[in-house]
Amino acid sequence: MCRLQLNTLLFLAWVLGYVVFLLSVRGMWTGKYTRSPLVRSLMVSMAAEGEPGAGGGGVEEALEWYRCCPELLGECLRPVFVQSRLDSSTKAFLEHSEEKSSWTFTQLYHSLVSSVLGPLVSRTSINGFLGRGSMFVFSEDQFQQLLRISPDWRAHRLLDLGAGDGGVTAMMESHFKEIYATEVSAPMKWHLQRRNYKVLGLDEWQRTGFQYDVITCLNLLDRCDNPLHLLQEIKESLVPKTGRLVLATVLPFEPYVEVGGRWERPKEHLIVNGKTWEEQVTNLSNGLLRLGFEVEAVTRLPYLCEGDMYNDYYVLDDAVFVLKVSDATLHMDR
Repeated sequence: MCRLQLNTLLFLAWVLGYVVFLLSVRGMWTGKYTRSPLVRSLMVSMAAEGEPGAGGGGVEEALEWYRCCPELLGECLRPVFVQSRLDSSTKAFLEHSEEKSSWTFTQLYHSLVSSVLGPLVSRTSINGFLGRGSMFVFSEDQFQQLLRISPDWRAHRLLDLGAGDGGVTAMMESHFKEIYATEVSAPMKWHLQRRNYKVLGLDEWQRTGFQYDVITCLNLLDRCDNPLHLLQEIKESLVPKTGRLVLATVLPFEPYVEVGGRWERPKEHLIVNGKTWEEQVTNLSNGLLRLGFEVEAVTRLPYLCEGDMYNDYYVLDDAVFVLKVSDATLHMDR
């Protein structure tokens, strides 16, 4: 009995010490040190510039989220480059992330659960269980701009590979009659099912007996064990001629696969060379061309993720492509 009480007291002392440590760290970030310079810069720029995207694009230039020099792109990419800008949906996501990061006790609980489950469960599943870590790749307006479609455009089937909690999928759902998704994490699958998306198995989506009008593969290639095989399966699963792949990948390209709580190198290697964003995009597009795809549009967007008690949000550089199967590949398949 005494031993049980001692263990309980030690556990409570550990939890208390952990909370005090987190609060002290949070105090450092929220005190005289700048907690999130990017958010502060963003809000100051918004106040100075008025509506996002208006005028000289001060926000984009300050953060360099959307900056691209088209003349540095490969010759075939220059005419299809789409200049994206910060819009109201992206701004709303950032403001919501900033608000959530200030919920001190919620963030303390999230941090404690992550520390306990981290060695046993993948980060994705932990985020799904806690209902945090939502991602943002593009808004509905940006999706329409990339595909050159109107707000009332409708197609039959969308497949979102590695859909997470479905937050990004929701930006596209109004354009499709049927929405399919894949996801490894069980908690994330629950979120997708609650949105009434049809969740397919990893070895099921390419064997349904039908094809998809649009397949999205958003920030999955660098977290996939067999990226080249995946691209081949996507190519075969698109509706001939009209089917499109929306592909997003983080640059610089650093592939790792999450296995439990560990990160390992993938079995297949997709190599992307180049020092600048423009060089890397050009190199990647050449690789996609060799795989049988043709680039219809490409843009630079921030890949955003909800933050925690230390940062309002996290951001990475994304290259987002709209791809179709090349005519030469279609003729070869025949």
